[in-house]
Amino acid sequence: MLLYHKGGVSKHPPGKRIKKQAGHDKRVAPSLLFWYNFCVKKNNYQKNYGTERRNVQHKIDEFFAETVIPADDSVRLLDEIVEGMNHSALERAYSRTGRKPATKPVTLLKILIYAIMQGIYSSRAIASACRRDINFIWLLNGEDAPNHNEIARFRSQRLTECAEDYHYQLVCALFEMGEVKYGHLFVDGTKIEANANKYTFVWKKSTTKYETRLYEKLDLLVPELCSKHGILADTAEVLLSELESRVTVPFVYGRGKRKTELQRDIEKLRELLWRKAKYSKYQETFKGRNSFSKTDPDATFMRMKDDHMRNSQLKPGYNLQLAVEAEYIIGVDVSSERADQLRLKPLLDNIERNLSVKYGDVTADAGYESEENYTYFDEKKQVCYIKPQNYERSKTKKFKNDMRLRENMLYDPEKDEYTCQNGKKLRVTYIGKRKSASGFESEITHYECEGCAGCLHKSSCTRAKGNRKLQISKTFLKQREQSRNRITSATGVLLRTNRSIQVEGAFGVIKQNYGFRQFLLRGNKKVFTESLLVATAYNINKLHRKIQNNRAGTQLFEKLSA
Repeated sequence: MLLYHKGGVSKHPPGKRIKKQAGHDKRVAPSLLFWYNFCVKKNNYQKNYGTERRNVQHKIDEFFAETVIPADDSVRLLDEIVEGMNHSALERAYSRTGRKPATKPVTLLKILIYAIMQGIYSSRAIASACRRDINFIWLLNGEDAPNHNEIARFRSQRLTECAEDYHYQLVCALFEMGEVKYGHLFVDGTKIEANANKYTFVWKKSTTKYETRLYEKLDLLVPELCSKHGILADTAEVLLSELESRVTVPFVYGRGKRKTELQRDIEKLRELLWRKAKYSKYQETFKGRNSFSKTDPDATFMRMKDDHMRNSQLKPGYNLQLAVEAEYIIGVDVSSERADQLRLKPLLDNIERNLSVKYGDVTADAGYESEENYTYFDEKKQVCYIKPQNYERSKTKKFKNDMRLRENMLYDPEKDEYTCQNGKKLRVTYIGKRKSASGFESEITHYECEGCAGCLHKSSCTRAKGNRKLQISKTFLKQREQSRNRITSATGVLLRTNRSIQVEGAFGVIKQNYGFRQFLLRGNKKVFTESLLVATAYNINKLHRKIQNNRAGTQLFEKLSA
């Protein structure tokens, strides 16, 4: 038996003298000897240690809490905010006739939000913290600590209908406190990895190719089997039903068994029809996407930035959009769409629907530039500060010397024609329509050069066999020029600077400080709920830090002057 004493580990039995060494006691501790004689010798192990002498209480007295939990701790701010919210939506998520939960739903909400504030996401880790962490025990206020199943069910089932309501209640509370003023909104997006196997991909192009081959096989097989068995059938399903009705002997399987010709034909047809049903289900799951994951069908394969060198690989994930004002997350949108352009309108519409307000201006990066978004802001009479996609590139020398680009051609607005650097005219041939992936129609003017034959610069100007052609949306060019003028103004520079600080800073805190780089839940609805919980926890932490740093009420970071 190994026993611990002051000098180290001893193999001598308790009570026996040991050779005296410098700094060592002669005998083992009497308490250890007592425990050995009455517990080990008698094989009387006690599973609950020390409960006979101490009565541990989960409820913490407030006088004791004041000495352990500081008055300026974020857990006290969380408790105060949640207690002031309306919980009717959460109450509707529970049945009135069933058994009452062991832990109150409001308390579970506090526990879950505070866990995210501390960067804890696993239900087992949260359940462990409820028994060990003084702040979690203080939030429980004497209630039974929930187990991991209760926490997981609460997050994935109960909160799906009320998480958005809680988030916008907090936003309204921030408005009443003067923290947000519904003035300047900053938008950005990022990719968050889904809780799915990265090798369970299904590609639309491959599915379509295999489905086409399958139909070709069925077109050849069905007439062949009909003539072989003397059956009149229009479809493979009818043919299979007729063949199965002719079975008189049981099917055989395994080594040494010889299948009948009818059994082989039925099994072959069954396999093809099973693949047909599988491909049809895949086509329904795509919903306009080019891929999905079998583990989480709502997740789309996207390129993730894995490290500081921006090395990336395709992984199943979601496109998370955030709208930030005064460093607080105002709106959240989660989608399977990879492009940011198509998610700006749903994000802003959802904010306006929940808050019943319309922001004065919206600032976004070049990923959101499109004629559809420009037109949306014009119709809403909102000011947008969107950086054109060619803004940074247009300032380079290479761009200015590229003769292929429309921007470097001379334009005559009266004749509506362009002149290339070789002196040739590009005139209007016709005006058509173009429809985007979201269904937005734009008017496109088509230009064609009067003659590129014999031009020495044709190889560097166009790859077309004929004349050089241009396709231009005049409305989009006008809107882009207006946006360029806005972002280069003093106000535009200040707002663009704050966009990079506030909304990109929010993503940095969530990913790096909170360690939130992958969703735990699956499916659009549950992933949206999880994102709202993270946004709520972020806002409470941000309010806490702004109060403690005497920055409450600040809206923008002012540009420092030299």
